[in-house]
Amino acid sequence: MVKQPHQFNGDVWNVAIEVLYGRRPRVLYVIPNFGSGGAERIVSSLIVGIDRSRYDVAAVSLFGRTTTDVQEAIDRASVPVWYLGKHVGFDPRMYWRLSRVLREYRPDIVHTHKYVLRYLFPFLFGRHDWIVVHTVHNVPEKEVDRIGLLIHRICFSRGVVPVAIASRVAEGLKELYKINEPVVIPNGIDVHAYRSLRGMRNQWRQELGLSSEEIVFVCVASLRPQKNHRLLLRAFARVVAQAPHARLLLAGDGPERPQLESLASELGVSSRVSFLGFRRDTPKVLCASDVFVLASDWEGNPLAVMEAMAAGKPVIATAVGGVPELIEDGRSGILIRAGDEGALVRAMVQLTNSAVREAMGRSAEERASARFSAKGMIDGYELLYERLLAKRRSVARN
Repeated sequence: MVKQPHQFNGDVWNVAIEVLYGRRPRVLYVIPNFGSGGAERIVSSLIVGIDRSRYDVAAVSLFGRTTTDVQEAIDRASVPVWYLGKHVGFDPRMYWRLSRVLREYRPDIVHTHKYVLRYLFPFLFGRHDWIVVHTVHNVPEKEVDRIGLLIHRICFSRGVVPVAIASRVAEGLKELYKINEPVVIPNGIDVHAYRSLRGMRNQWRQELGLSSEEIVFVCVASLRPQKNHRLLLRAFARVVAQAPHARLLLAGDGPERPQLESLASELGVSSRVSFLGFRRDTPKVLCASDVFVLASDWEGNPLAVMEAMAAGKPVIATAVGGVPELIEDGRSGILIRAGDEGALVRAMVQLTNSAVREAMGRSAEERASARFSAKGMIDGYELLYERLLAKRRSVARN
């Protein structure tokens, strides 16, 4: 059984907070940087969407500024942001720089993401007046390195509240850290942004150099081992033998790009595979495509799958992490075992059938509209903050 945040009456809540704090509670989001990944986009959604009549918000980026669309969204939000200038690798300067931010901002809630708990770790042993929430964006055993796992175990034992983004992640928290009834708040996206471009399909196809006859498979993911693009390329080469008009778009960049480009050449499909690099126009790329494919070895609750479904695309994905919680197998997409090249080939060939694609795409869009809204996610975090602050208020009274 997964614990959900308790619902509070808004008027009673606001009065109680004014009595306790004399101001709105302050939430400080701490993340490595405002890159283009899923965790970064979730933080951006929270910063932009949280109810400012009830909370003041600020953020810390351990590294410097980026040039991503996420950074632009943060800039538009007009919130205080501290950029701490971290070096690559372990950087002990983060301790005193983060300490300075905590003294200056005096947060009521510190909400951490990815590996940053290791830099907040020492402050948990002293006297402090803030609550710490940590969102686990991947399966727990893959979230951080061995030292990070130890630090997280200690942090959770000292009152840091972990939040799972999927039931599979919650199960991992139970197994790895012995946490009873973890809070689960699924990720959410701006569903409308992906639905609204449907009428532009032909235009985006022309811009991407795609013909109307091509069956376009797309994968939006960073080019790193976790995503297993090698398996995807091998499967696609076998699909092309049966469907010569098939095409594969790889949107994303990363350390494996040179090796993947070489593999595509070795497989004889270079002319049918397009490496698009990092894209700011993911909704357009999805709109121009027919089928979304993700061959990951592990995942948390991937936003790319949710975005593809919101765009009305059927999804072929490995049944890892929280992915089976997103896709209804055989209805809105097809789930396969991780590493199963034959199953991936069969699924891709099955979706070369336009009638099957269209039926699954409609189902995917309906499911996304009903379940994947950013508002639902933001409401979940606000309710969690309320519960934790109310608990602290009760302790303060006693």
